[in-house]
This record gives sequence, structure tokens and C-alpha cells, in this order.
Amino acid sequence: MSKGGFVYMMTNSHHTTIYVGVTSDLSSRVIEHREKHYPKSFTSKYNCAKLVYFQFFNSIESAIEEEKRLKRWFKKTET
Repeated sequence: MSKGGFVYMMTNSHHTTIYVGVTSDLSSRVIEHREKHYPKSFTSKYNCAKLVYFQFFNSIESAIEEEKRLKRWFKKTET
């Protein structure tokens, strides 16, 4: 049985940068972002520590599909 997963978005304090991610443990992952657990990561570099959106999916595969869809949409709107 699949554990499920979350798609989430983080931003910086000025709301100028958005990060889209997927995880099975949202609270732990947000703490990692806020504490800059991975200092060379995108969220650490751009100070994305504010959770602004999340959605739960019954399967991690569905969450990953939604993450990819959102990333394509954001990439499309950048141009």
C-alpha cells in the first residue's frame, strides 16, 4: 500500500522565488528547508523557508506527476 505524498511550494520572505517539491513527510521536509539542512540546495541559496502551499495525494506517484505539471507550468510562464 502506498503511503501517499505531498506537493508543496516554498518561497522567500520577499515572495520573489518559488520552489516546488514533493515529499512523503511534509513537516520534516519543511524543517530541513528552514534549517538549511542542505546548504548548497536551491532553497538554501534563495532563502526559501516559507511554506505557501501544499496538497496531499493518496500515492507518491500522483504527487510526483503534479509536481512535474506545476514545474512545467512555472517554466512556461517565465518566458
